[in-house]
Amino acid sequence: MPSTPPDPVEVGIGLGGNVGDPVRSIHAAIEALERRGVIAIRALSSLYRTAPWGGVAQADYANACAIGVTRLEPLALLDAIKTIERDLGRVETVRWGPRVIDIDILFYGDASLEDARLTLPHKEVLRRAFVLTPLAEIAPERVIAGVRVLDAARLLGDEGVTKWEAG
Repeated sequence: MPSTPPDPVEVGIGLGGNVGDPVRSIHAAIEALERRGVIAIRALSSLYRTAPWGGVAQADYANACAIGVTRLEPLALLDAIKTIERDLGRVETVRWGPRVIDIDILFYGDASLEDARLTLPHKEVLRRAFVLTPLAEIAPERVIAGVRVLDAARLLGDEGVTKWEAG
């Protein structure tokens, strides 16, 4: 049984997908996180449409961010998230390739962690508009690696990130 911290820890997660119905996949992931007691979601951003990252030809992504609390230690949280991704149909293929769902831990309280499986805060969080735009919507004053999310989002710009429109 995974160890648990004595008090809930605030976590930020990024969610995205571009295979099948990505909006449904994001909502299913949020529901699974809560139903399984992994994270109690406190805030969920709007959905955003973003171009793919990493140079692999594929469809645009739906992306969102959520803030919640967990009692799981970071690696136990990662394991629970990976299980949910697999349960929702994620199959590991090429890096930055198409996926049904991707769930990333953006931050875990104010913790810093360098592990072979997990780096906290997420090493790319302050360099990706598809993360910063939705995160700034729900946690503009949050400080990650010494930088306020809203300031990082303004410096980076939207890089073509737009609100998700059905159709």
